Amino acid sequence: MLDGLSMDQLRTFIAAADEGSFSAAGRKLRRAQSVVSHTLANLELQVGFALFDRSSRYPRLTEAGRALLEDARHAAGSMDAFKARARMLAEGLEPELSVAVDVMYPIAHLTAAVQAFHCQFPATPLRLYVEALGAVVQPLLDGQCRIAVIGSLPEVPPGCVSEHLCGVPSVVVAAPEHPLAQIEGTVMRAQAAQHVQLVLSDRSARTAGRNYGVLSPHVWRLADLGAKHAFLRAGLGWGGMPLHMVEQDIASGALVRLELETHPLLGTGFSMHAIFMKEQPPGPAGRWFIDQLKCAA
Repeated sequence: MLDGLSMDQLRTFIAAADEGSFSAAGRKLRRAQSVVSHTLANLELQVGFALFDRSSRYPRLTEAGRALLEDARHAAGSMDAFKARARMLAEGLEPELSVAVDVMYPIAHLTAAVQAFHCQFPATPLRLYVEALGAVVQPLLDGQCRIAVIGSLPEVPPGCVSEHLCGVPSVVVAAPEHPLAQIEGTVMRAQAAQHVQLVLSDRSARTAGRNYGVLSPHVWRLADLGAKHAFLRAGLGWGGMPLHMVEQDIASGALVRLELETHPLLGTGFSMHAIFMKEQPPGPAGRWFIDQLKCAA
């Protein structure tokens, strides 16, 4: 009997467990409740025991059902991975590779990866979008890019697979003549809030109404990290920057590193990840490029 188990039955089982009712599972799977009930009844007949307790208004997993749920998830996930891999192999080498890259990713490492890509795949055009926050993710979700490298946006969208690439240290800086640079020791948040904070803004609408690491009510929003860097050097405000962009400025005295009071939204770095849609994994060239971004970092 167990040899007749199907992936459809397992997916129905998982949906019913996750949604809490057969009708909700039907809506998720776009099936009638009767079809869901019939599928689960057949599954229970094949395994030889009840997976759901139907004695109350909403079905509840039995102890045996709970024991099998994670195995069902693993089996379904393995099948998804198998199908994605099969699609990738059938697809062959991508005619073009489009990648959205977070502006916080070190440009020297990105350049090295691009140079290596050009040598490895000279006939495959590479299209790069360099953005920040939600604007890195949007081209991926819109189907314009196959891969996105995120860091300034701390959340991975649903339906995406994430692979860690590297950590990028960050620092809070200001020009040497800035009032905050005159403070010895720790700069308190209340002190920082009295001055203009330069903040990188999102070109997309994904983070509308949300702020990451904004402490001051006096904010200047800039869509370009290079402009933010120039404004910091000009003493127009204070703000956080990836260390690799301001390391030489700190060494030369053009910028001063501020020891800002610890704040959960102003961390000491960014965790860079390569993400792609679960149903559209990268092909051979994209897979190779992700590995290069790990090596370059």
